[in-house]
Amino acid sequence: MSSSEGMNLQTDSLEPTGTERVRIRVEGIVQGVGFRPFVYQQAVRIGLHGWVRNDTAGVTIEVEGTLHQLCEFQQILTNQPPPLAQITSCTAEAIASIDDKGFRIVESVVLDGIRVQISPDCYVCEDCLRELFDPADRRFHYPFINCTNCGPRYSIVTGIPYDRPLTTMAEFAMCPACLNEYQDPGSRRFHAQPNACPVCGPRLELIDGEGRRLAEDPLTAAIECLGRGEILAVKGLGGYHLAVDATSSRAVRELRRRKQRDEKPFALMLAGLDAVRAIAQTSLLEERLLAGPERPIVLVEKRAGHRMAEEVAPDNRYFGVMLPYTPLHFLLLEKQFSALVMTSANLSDEPIAYQDEEARQRLSGVADRFLIHNRGIETRCDDSIARVMADKPLLLRRSRGYVPRPIMLSAPQPQILAVGAELKNTICLTRGRQAFLSQHIGDLKSCDVRQSFEQAITHLRDLLEIVPERVAHDLHPDYASTRYALEESGLPVVAVQHHHAHLASCLAEHGCREPAIGVIFDGIGFGGDGRIWGGEFLIGDLRNCQRVGHFRDLLMPGGDLAVREPWRMALSCLLETFGEVPVDSPVFAGIDLSALRLVAQATMQRLNAPLTSSCGRLFDGAAALLGLHQTVTFEGQAAMALEMIADPDQQASYPFELLYEEMLLVVDQRPLIEALYQDRLSGISLSQIAGKFHRTLAEIIVEVCGELRSQAGLSRVALSGGVFQNRLLTELAACSLQRRGFEVLQHSLVPPNDGGLALGQAVVAGHLS
Repeated sequence: MSSSEGMNLQTDSLEPTGTERVRIRVEGIVQGVGFRPFVYQQAVRIGLHGWVRNDTAGVTIEVEGTLHQLCEFQQILTNQPPPLAQITSCTAEAIASIDDKGFRIVESVVLDGIRVQISPDCYVCEDCLRELFDPADRRFHYPFINCTNCGPRYSIVTGIPYDRPLTTMAEFAMCPACLNEYQDPGSRRFHAQPNACPVCGPRLELIDGEGRRLAEDPLTAAIECLGRGEILAVKGLGGYHLAVDATSSRAVRELRRRKQRDEKPFALMLAGLDAVRAIAQTSLLEERLLAGPERPIVLVEKRAGHRMAEEVAPDNRYFGVMLPYTPLHFLLLEKQFSALVMTSANLSDEPIAYQDEEARQRLSGVADRFLIHNRGIETRCDDSIARVMADKPLLLRRSRGYVPRPIMLSAPQPQILAVGAELKNTICLTRGRQAFLSQHIGDLKSCDVRQSFEQAITHLRDLLEIVPERVAHDLHPDYASTRYALEESGLPVVAVQHHHAHLASCLAEHGCREPAIGVIFDGIGFGGDGRIWGGEFLIGDLRNCQRVGHFRDLLMPGGDLAVREPWRMALSCLLETFGEVPVDSPVFAGIDLSALRLVAQATMQRLNAPLTSSCGRLFDGAAALLGLHQTVTFEGQAAMALEMIADPDQQASYPFELLYEEMLLVVDQRPLIEALYQDRLSGISLSQIAGKFHRTLAEIIVEVCGELRSQAGLSRVALSGGVFQNRLLTELAACSLQRRGFEVLQHSLVPPNDGGLALGQAVVAGHLS
């Protein structure tokens, strides 16, 4: 729960004896989460009189009682709210006593210009789980059990206010038993909008790719399909998953073949923390993340001797694991399986399938069977992904469970729409001191994803009742998001440089308005000089930004081809370092010699070889020099492989130089590349080389920041950009900076990659308005 603001009864204005009356206003995510029945039950228990109501600002409470009773009520309200409540503001004022009797829930009211927040989707609570597995309960084994403390929210909302007629549950009329719960303030299903049971609610079906119904008992039949090694499409909260038995190499290999996903790791779903501990080494913080109400996928280190198929996460030290978060997930895992692969139901580069007919058509060549239901999904929402880094949780993808929860800003700002970048796209809307990042949308190079992008803008804007005054976009003229801002939004535009947006995103998350040194390392970002940036040292705040340093530019042979074929960056590194390309080097084993010579010649002539300062491309070059990946099948694969093999305890490092060119501090990485290449030729172990590479980058960060501190007097450093998803580099850099007396700002609730870029764009545009 967020800390409340201003909730402090003014006891000097209240009589210590007799009764007094207090009006309490609560804002945040306090509707549709059981807040009113919680207030009702606590007030009745304590013996208070008064009422509680919803309004478009949140919840208003008037309570009357003794000072002792009021103080007890205050403590419970702020310290023990319902699990899904997120209180952003809670204020109390003494008012005149009216000596009413009893406590009641009164009719909601509309306050002009103030709107409530919608809760994210949430995992099934312990009370519902007990009922789910209780043979005597009327909801025994009912896959859609929920209450005010759990279940679908954001993904089923079709409009506001959040009432059943404006959700995808509108078509399901409640039976008398469910209606009685819905109307009973003492029930935990009081005004639970998705409330249902087997008599009146959604139902499962098992169908084939032609839409034919296959079984009278769809759940049992679906489990049998998985047991036979078949691929099952499972309709969840925010879309479909593709599921297979995670211990079956044959099933996982077939899923990879059909999904066209050669090597990128699959997510696992396990029944509980004990099952996770059996296959992975987990910290207390990782377990808290796994078991939290958001239920993200969490990266945890593999345990030796695990029984999962090696094809689940090949050449990776980590599994991405999550716990069940819907009743259906618990039922699938109840008896037969220790773990299931649960990966987004899509082909490469497509958005997750979420509508039934669309899913059946798109996945007909992938899934053998479809476990579906007739509760609609209004908004697709992928699973969130997190890891623990530097003893803090870090979101790598912010989506289900977190959206549309706001990020609080340091000061109010105008209503802004920010449209993000091309990859890992999200959008952001701001209102007052709140910034609302959308769910993960994806890579806008796909037409289907672009359609999802436009749907997300419309839906979130309407749901939050935000009317943007301006639209913020990236400088890159060819991004689909930029074209939308310029050609389709109909709003005044603000262009925000990519790496300034990364810096601003980190500062905004920390509520920091003062200038900082920004260390922004990523793959590609359009620079203010028209070149491709990505290894940047900035000084800036939420309004202005100056580039003060960067990595020495490297050529990108073939342009975007160099991203998919890291051997091209190895070629560029060697050419820049030695002035020639040793085409007979073992680095290029397996590369066609004629193609290699052609690319080398074109690169030396600077034909289709743009310059870049990208740290991401430097990682690619280093990985290819070590023979880890000549080509990749997903973004960041080569850099990830370099992190996976690195010796974290390596103390040695490689040389580098700091130079000044045109008033900018330039990191000359050629000595690093020369020494790394010689180590490779000398047969030094790859883990040692990779460890030295990471330590060298950390030393570069510290040395450059020290130089900038001496010039600008700044001791605050913000680390952002996709490269800082790398745990080893981030922890080495952060610890070294802190030892040198720097204050280090790192992401936690906002991804450091382009998934957090829209937040930075929004706050910069807000400060420029």
